[in-house]
Amino acid sequence: MIESIIDTLQAFPRGLVFVGLGLVVLLLAKLARDVITPYKIDQEVGEKQNLAVSLRLTGYLAGVILVFLGALYQSPTLVGPEWLGFDQAYGQEVLRVFIYSLAGIVALNLVRLVMDRVILYKFKLEAEVVQGQNVGAGAAELGMYVATGLMIAGAVSGDAAGTELNAALVALAFFGLGLALLVVFALFYQVTTPYDIHSEIEGNNTAVGVAFGGNLVAIGLVTFKALFGDFTGWGESIAAFLIFGIIGFVLLYVMRFLIDLLLLPKFQVSQALASGRNVGVSVIESGVVISSALILFLAI
Repeated sequence: MIESIIDTLQAFPRGLVFVGLGLVVLLLAKLARDVITPYKIDQEVGEKQNLAVSLRLTGYLAGVILVFLGALYQSPTLVGPEWLGFDQAYGQEVLRVFIYSLAGIVALNLVRLVMDRVILYKFKLEAEVVQGQNVGAGAAELGMYVATGLMIAGAVSGDAAGTELNAALVALAFFGLGLALLVVFALFYQVTTPYDIHSEIEGNNTAVGVAFGGNLVAIGLVTFKALFGDFTGWGESIAAFLIFGIIGFVLLYVMRFLIDLLLLPKFQVSQALASGRNVGVSVIESGVVISSALILFLAI
């Protein structure tokens, strides 16, 4: 059975196989979401035009594909120049990417329950997104999904230098570290803002939700950089992770300060977000912090 599947795969260009596999993963992710949600996603997005649910679904699917790409990168030969060449291990590599992607789907759905209780814990996120059609809550959840997908992608990328079981355990351990960093960053973000992000988002403040979601994506990129690459030992890898985490916290805080000081000096960004509910300002802040995280990712 497996040999026949491998023979079938070998009849197609390598890139097209993984494009097709990515589409299958997206379909399975959507089906899983349909099964576990108490509401009809298609009805919310189509008939009710619920933008909050659309943002939630977009972040979830983006997170799934980020996990897929992280698993795909784990073996550089999969995306090498010999895209028409196949070896005996090719079918096993396809299967491994598929299994990691399925694990990512499970993780993203489980993490949502955790994040509801430790990041946006002062209100019911499900009720805000579905019944309240709260776009700010949907934007914040989009950021959580993308950040989580980046963390899983970083954790499963590279080579753990051992058995598949060892690689999975290393990935799980560093994914746990990434989640802890995300939670700490959310608390840090709350402490360093003059308003309560929970009450603002619960009060349908779209600007605060977009800004918070953008900052989560940015710290997700920093964490991805910290987790990305081959496992070189517990001490060295954890030390590198902590260094990048500290750098990320400082960088994103400084960039938010510089937005006020240099980019938008005519008014206070925090006031524009909280009392002014200025979505345009939140988009600018998100763009700047995400861009800064990308610079850090490529420069170090």
